[in-house]
Amino acid sequence: MALKVEAAARTDAGLVRSDNQDSFGTNAELGLYVVCDGMGGAAGGQIASNIAVETFLAIARQEIEAAQNRANRNSPEITRLALRRAVAAANRAVISRAEWDIGYRGMGSTLVGARLTGDRLTLINVGDSRAYLVRDGHAVQLTEDHSFVAERVRLGLMDAAEAATSPMQSVITRAIGVEADVHPDLYEATVQPGDTLLLTSDGLTRHLSTLDLGGVLSSTHNAEEACALLIELANQRGGFDNITCVVVRMGVSESG
Repeated sequence: MALKVEAAARTDAGLVRSDNQDSFGTNAELGLYVVCDGMGGAAGGQIASNIAVETFLAIARQEIEAAQNRANRNSPEITRLALRRAVAAANRAVISRAEWDIGYRGMGSTLVGARLTGDRLTLINVGDSRAYLVRDGHAVQLTEDHSFVAERVRLGLMDAAEAATSPMQSVITRAIGVEADVHPDLYEATVQPGDTLLLTSDGLTRHLSTLDLGGVLSSTHNAEEACALLIELANQRGGFDNITCVVVRMGVSESG
C-alpha cells in the first residue's frame, strides 16, 4: 500500500546545555529516518552522533540500492539486512575515529533508525533513543531502551516511578562506538493512514509522557509544527537535555 508521507525533523540544545550532542538524518526517497544521541563530552558526543547518522544513512542506502532489482529493494529481507549492516558500519566508524584521535576516546552514541516502505515499518535501535507509533490518539513505544533503569523495570526490580527519578537514568547498556560488536534490536510493524511515527532522543521523553505524545501528535498540526511544539513543551518543563525529534505522518493512500 502506498501512503502519502509527510516528515519533519528538528533538534534543540535545550535550556541547560550549551552544546547539542544530538543528530538526525533522513532520506525521504528510501524512507529512511534516524536519530542519534551522542555521549563522551561535548566535542566527542557531537562527533559520535554525526558520524553515526551519516554512516547509517550512507550504508543503508548502499545496501538497498545494491539489490538486484527495484522490487527487491523494498523487501523485508533487504530492509532488515540494510539496517543491520548500517548499524554495524556506524559502530565501526565511531570506533575508528576514536582510535585515530585520542581526544575522542570513550565517545559513543545511541541510535534509533527506521525504514518505511509502503505500510511496512522496520525499526532498529541501540541505546535509549526511542520510536513511538501514534494511532487514534494513543502513543505506543515500539522500541525497548537499552538502559540500566529500563532493564531493572523489565526484571521487576524497579517500578516506572522509581525509574523516572533514578540517578541512573543516563546509564545505557548498549551504544554505538563502545564495543567491537554491536547488538541492535529490530522491530517490525504495519502502519495505516492517520498514523504518526516519532523517533526521539531521551531529552524529549524525560519531560513528555506517552499521553503527552499522543495528544500532540494526534492533533491537526503538520509534521513541522508538531516537532516545534514537542520541543517547546519539553523546554517549558525544564529542557534539561538536548531534544531531537523526527515526525513522520502517514496520510491517505495515494491510490485511494
